[in-house]
Amino acid sequence: MPLNISDSLPAVRILENENIFVMKETRAVHQDIRPLRILIFNLMPVKITTETQILRLLSNTPLQVEITLIYSSMHLSKNTPREHLDAFYKTFDDISHHKFDGLIITGAPIEHLEFEEVDYWEEMVKIMNWADQHITSTLFICWGSQAGLYHHYGIPKYMMDEKKSGVFSHRIYNRKHVLTRGFDDEFLAPHSRYTEVRKEDIEKVSDLEILADSEEAGIYLVASRDLKRIFVTGHSEYDPLTLKDEYERDVAKGLDIKIPRNYFLNDDPKSEPVVKWRSHASLLFSNWLNYCVYQETPFLLENGNH
Repeated sequence: MPLNISDSLPAVRILENENIFVMKETRAVHQDIRPLRILIFNLMPVKITTETQILRLLSNTPLQVEITLIYSSMHLSKNTPREHLDAFYKTFDDISHHKFDGLIITGAPIEHLEFEEVDYWEEMVKIMNWADQHITSTLFICWGSQAGLYHHYGIPKYMMDEKKSGVFSHRIYNRKHVLTRGFDDEFLAPHSRYTEVRKEDIEKVSDLEILADSEEAGIYLVASRDLKRIFVTGHSEYDPLTLKDEYERDVAKGLDIKIPRNYFLNDDPKSEPVVKWRSHASLLFSNWLNYCVYQETPFLLENGNH
């Protein structure tokens, strides 16, 4: 898919080197079509890495997509240069008067906090409520999915005895659902988290459907019946080396951390990781973009009713 993003965003050069079709703003203005407008609320500390990972996955359909990046105005970002935020990001207040076709809310490494203890929780709640009237479909990732399930449905998160890190096998509950079209009977996806949501809590909510889980990693994919809210507890967007970088960071901190499961060749951290989730990630994002966003969104977006 042609990605319509700022010509000077660092992700442009990275993705072009990977032979991914990126349509720069200077060319997109000459195409007489309405692109899908996708808003990304990037909560991850190293924003340049996360935006590149997500843009890579949004590049895999014939649809043109126009990307808007926002960050929290209530949290000081220590790992992303201020000039990068000023050049490529907006705040919620900057865009709140517009409608968008899709919204992606990323994860954040703040699971040890109660939701209400997060310094930008008030802003997060405001955005999630705003999305009900201004967004066709929202994709919540990892901590973002836990936050969405908690806010919209009162579903709690639980601390686990140890970090769940690795690449895990998953099974499909409903192979006829639009989000699981083309999924293998068993598929692999990364997880990296200290907390979980539980099946029994989700099953109490009639508006939610569990679409996939893992025997080892638990719940993975949940959707509201109207497709307006999609929750992914894992990190299918992760690069090949992301789990490795996180593991080495935790080891350097002196944490008692286990080697990511089913990730390194022969479970040897000195070996290169084996990527086994790339095709699943691509299919998950393209299914969401096509069936939950493109097929559902009004053509006249600003005037359309969601």
